[in-house]
Parts: sequence; structure tokens; C-alpha cells
Amino acid sequence: MAAGAEHGLKRIVWQRIKDTLIADCRKSEVWKILILDQFTTRLLSSCCKMSNLMSEGITIVEDLHKNREPVPEMKAIYFMRPTAMCVDAFINDFKLKPKYKAAYVFFTDYCPDDLFDKMKKNCAKHIKVCKEINVSFLPLEAQVFTCENTEAFKSIYTPNSQDRDQTLETIANQIVTLCATLDEYPGVRYKKDSALDYGNKLAELVDNKLARHYELDDNSKKKGKTQAQLLIVDRALDPVSPILHELTYQAMAYDLIPIKDNNYEYKLNDGSKKEALLNEEDELWVKLRHMHIAEVTGQIPKLVKEISANRDEKKQADGKITIGGLSQLMKKMPGFRKQMTQKTVHVSLAEDLMSHFQKNVEKLCKAEQDLAVGADAEGQKVKDPMRTLLPVLLHPHDTTDKIRAVLLYIFSLNGTTAENLNKLIQHVKIEDESGYILNWKHLGVPILSTPSMLSFRKQPRKDRSDKETYNVSRWTPVIKDIMEDAVENKLEVKDWPYQSECPSAWNGSRAVSARQKHKGSSPDDLRSGSRLILFVLGGVSYSEMRCAYEVTHANKSCEVIIGSTHILTPRGLLEDIYKLDK
Repeated sequence: MAAGAEHGLKRIVWQRIKDTLIADCRKSEVWKILILDQFTTRLLSSCCKMSNLMSEGITIVEDLHKNREPVPEMKAIYFMRPTAMCVDAFINDFKLKPKYKAAYVFFTDYCPDDLFDKMKKNCAKHIKVCKEINVSFLPLEAQVFTCENTEAFKSIYTPNSQDRDQTLETIANQIVTLCATLDEYPGVRYKKDSALDYGNKLAELVDNKLARHYELDDNSKKKGKTQAQLLIVDRALDPVSPILHELTYQAMAYDLIPIKDNNYEYKLNDGSKKEALLNEEDELWVKLRHMHIAEVTGQIPKLVKEISANRDEKKQADGKITIGGLSQLMKKMPGFRKQMTQKTVHVSLAEDLMSHFQKNVEKLCKAEQDLAVGADAEGQKVKDPMRTLLPVLLHPHDTTDKIRAVLLYIFSLNGTTAENLNKLIQHVKIEDESGYILNWKHLGVPILSTPSMLSFRKQPRKDRSDKETYNVSRWTPVIKDIMEDAVENKLEVKDWPYQSECPSAWNGSRAVSARQKHKGSSPDDLRSGSRLILFVLGGVSYSEMRCAYEVTHANKSCEVIIGSTHILTPRGLLEDIYKLDK
């Protein structure tokens, strides 16, 4: 089993795929072809390796939408989304001359009747199995999932959007499949009084669909609510976290380095370039990703020493190998090489990040933290945020960094005057690109201070002044306060109403989940407690993902899972915001 698949959500998803898709096909002993669409390719890549599929009798993996050679003597497994495009591609494989001996069809989630009827009409005799397996989300990390839908942001927040309702409907279906995969029937809650009511709408859709799903479930017994809560929050709840320069390893890397599809390109000593995949297969990445860069860099000398010491040992071993020791050494080599590669990658990445930090990020961080927190490192209240912002505007920082600082200034004031806003836009020289700032209003974030915005209430913050932290990293994402309050049963029902019935574990004044005695922290032990699932509409940042692990680690008996339509980087979010009125 792949190391990544041993982690939380990934392991659970792979098990579900094995129990449905693969178990049904195991009944026939023949080797099979697996045909995937773009989404299911990403889904399977996230939770298993080709070797896992081979061991289950799958020899070839093909792309549904590409030309394929017919293999009439083999059976084909189709794993795809229930879309018109996928169904048409499937029908074309069997319409004239069948490409395969038979088809085992598995949809990620509910297949609409019209598409099902179309399949039945055109190729019923070729279909041996047709099932919905209820996995239409991507398990990105052990405690993180996404809907893999970057277009959702535009569909939801564009003024007068034509496909907002359809997008919310699709997202609701994906969240239901997450709950079904986890075997949870949670109480659904949403943040009341948000400027837009999309979170409320989504909560209603999810709650209704969950009820329908568990009524139609294969088990004859109707499922009652489980020990889980699902909280739905809107991006406007915390516009600060995805804009700040965050200094923990993973968040910093995805902000400052051009990492595409989790691939990091780094230089070797000889000047050649190599690519490394930053995922849960890399144990060192898992250990380092939530550490502050100051701690990661503290590890570098140690790692470099280990690398050179291991090289020396290998050289010595090369000179002194006995016949008996050779087989032992050969067995250890693949693991040794992998370990060395991982260390080289992270030494290089940490050095890259420190170089960015020293060049310009360090100068930005103090001002950003003061604006975000509303106080300086000594705890003195920031009385004039403009004085904090000015040094950033006067320094030759990159335009994007200035936009980020201006936004933090505006967020700190809950909106500014039209006159002040125009001056700031001119100062940053984005008169023709003012959408980077103005379009935040489409998310319900106050940009102009108007009488109607007086009703906009900021989320009250927890006092963390007694916690030891770095001066350049004093801000805590709002979502961490919410996670902690939810786990301790401190979320006010008037602010966070339940969409329907409340699970018994969460309906008293006692913090049931947070205070259960805990003997260990394996997934089974966690399961004996409860789950808190958070869904952020409009994208989730890496710093917010980190909070799910931190709160789980601190409470042990409640596992926190966080998800969203997609994962945010500061620059990516600014581009999405800018395009909203295009």
C-alpha cells in the first residue's frame, strides 16, 4: 500500500474503491482494463499507485476521452463522473463495434435518470455492472479534501451569475459523498449573518441531500445522526488569512515558489534541474510542512551533516564490502536513496524560501502582522494603520505585495472612504486593475465604509497573547478559533444554527468530544470520539489546512477534517478576485 494511502482520508477512499469497484470485478478472474476521466484519474492518483491496481488484476489504465485501441477479448472497468460528456464517450465505445468484451460501470456519484436511460437504450447488453460509489471529492491530504473545482469561485461570486445555483447543487452532492465515505451523518451548521447567504443555501442543500441519501441507503435500517458536525463557512469570514505572508513551510512554499501540481523544481550541485513531488509519500515533507520556517532552517545543518556522513559511510562501505554483507546493503539501498533525495529536496526548498524571506518578505511581515492583528509585537494597539502601511507603499516592493498590504489595511478598518481608496489605488499604480481591490465586495467583504456596512460584524477573536510565537507570525486564522470552539461545544447556536437535527454528542453544554479520555491517537481511537468537518466556500488556504491538524493534535478525541471547492494561494486568489467582473 502506498505510504500516502495510509494517511486518513486517502486510506479511507482507497478502501471504499476496493470494497466497491474492485470487489465487484474480482468475481471474474480475467485481467481488466481501467478507463478513467480526468477527475477519477486525479482521484486514484491521490490514494493509490499503479502497483496497487496491478495487484487487483488491472493491467492497463486508459483515458476515457482519448482514442483507444479496441481489445475485444478484455473486460473494461469504467470509473467516471456522471456527466453527459463521459456517458457519450462510454456509449461511443459500444455503439457500432464494441471495443471491449463487457463493461463494469462505476459513477463517482448519483447518475441523472436521463443519462442512465441513454446508456440503457444504447448499450444495455454490454453492461455487466452499473453502480454509484459516492466518492466525488479529492482526498488531498490525510485531513484535507477538495471538490477540485476552481471555476466554482467565479460561478458563485460573479455578480448576476447564471450558474450559481447549479454550482452550489454540485458542491452539495460532493460534500454528501464525503460524509457517506466517512460513514457520517452530521448535524449541519452554517455561519449566520454573513453578508451573503450562500453558506446558508449550501447548508440547506447538503442537509436535504444527506437526509435523502440515508433514506435511500442500501441498509434497510434508517441511519440516525452520528457523532459529527459539519460547519459551512464563507470565504468572507476571514479575508486576512489567504492574503498574509504565512511563514510555515508548506504555506510559504506555495506562496513564494512556482509549484505546479505539487512539483517543485530544484537545482543540483552540478547545475542540472530535478523535480520533486511534495506529497504524503515524502515522510520528511509530512514532518516539516507545518513547522515555522525558523524551525525548518534550524534543521538544515543537521540534515546536511547527515547527508555527508551517510555519503562517507557509503564510500567506506564501498571499499569494505564482504560477500555476506552485500545482500544486506542491496536491500537497504532503495530506502537509503529515497531518504537522501528527500533531504536534498528539503534543504534546497528551505534555502529557496529563506532567500525570498531575507530579500523582501521579512520587511513586509511586520507591517502585515500589525495590520492583521491590530497591535504591534509589544501588544500596543495600532492607532493609525496608515502609518503602518506607508513604509510598504514607499518601498520598491512588487505590485502584488503592495496590493496585499493595502487589502490588509482596508480589512483592518472594515472598509475605507472612496477618497482614501482612490489615493491608494493611484499610489499602487493599478488604476486600470482596481478590481484586485474593489471586487472583494462581491464576496461580501467591506471595501468602502458605508452606512450599510455598519451591520458587518467581524468575528470576535480569541486572546492568544500568552502563547509563545514569532513576532512575524502573530496572526492566527479565524477558522482555528471556530474549530476550537466547535470541539469544546462553545459555538453559539444563535450565530451557528443547525440546519436540522443536532447530533446527541453535541447538544449538551459539556464539551463531550474534547474531554473524553483518550488512550492513543490511531485512526480507530479517533473514531471513538467524533469528527468535525469544515467546508470553506470559496477556497481554503494552506494556513487554514494546518489548523485542522493542530486542533486534532491538541484534542486527540476529535478529528478535524477541512475541505473546500479548491486550495488557495495568495496570488491565485487575487487573480480570481480580479476576474470576477470580467
